[in-house]
Amino acid sequence: MRILLADDHVMLRSGLKLILAETFQDTEFGEADDCQQALDAALAHPWDLVLLDISMPGRGGLDVLKEIHAQRPMIPVLVLSMYAEQQFAVRAFRAGAAGYLNKASAGSELIRAVKRILAGGRYVGAMLAEQLAAELGGASGTMLHERLSDREFEILRMIASGKTVKEIADELCLSGSTVSTYRVRIMEKMKMRSNAELTHYAIGNHLVE
Repeated sequence: MRILLADDHVMLRSGLKLILAETFQDTEFGEADDCQQALDAALAHPWDLVLLDISMPGRGGLDVLKEIHAQRPMIPVLVLSMYAEQQFAVRAFRAGAAGYLNKASAGSELIRAVKRILAGGRYVGAMLAEQLAAELGGASGTMLHERLSDREFEILRMIASGKTVKEIADELCLSGSTVSTYRVRIMEKMKMRSNAELTHYAIGNHLVE
């Protein structure tokens, strides 16, 4: 079996390998520490599973997830994130994820998730199942950030992390004017007037570290 571990923290990748290798013996592991490496590796080899952190450096993690799903739809992707399921899971599933797991979860839950996904199923924690059923069925969210597209959501998080328009543009390979246009749309949809308000909201709702 071949599993790709895509996370920018070396110690976490090492820990994941130890946990997985104990149950899934004779597994070959690949590693990536940023979004572009993850995409390149995912498309270059026949993986049985990709474990993907969508908050790594580089281009947007959700974009990488979508591209993997579009070009290699048979490769299941389990998203690992430090953020609570309520903040990212619905977007991850819409982008093609086979499962979503918070990094704080126990190793036993990781094994359960991997086994379920390798058997052809999807994995989501019980507490989130009801919310996913409602939101994926088209019910509108109640939080302001749920009004945003995936790209707008990503740029909101980057603004709240203190990045400038130029830094965001360079990282996402967009023009500065395009990023500014997205910022205006975010302000309009969330009915806010400044980066400070956006940042306060993002921190308060645990959208950034």
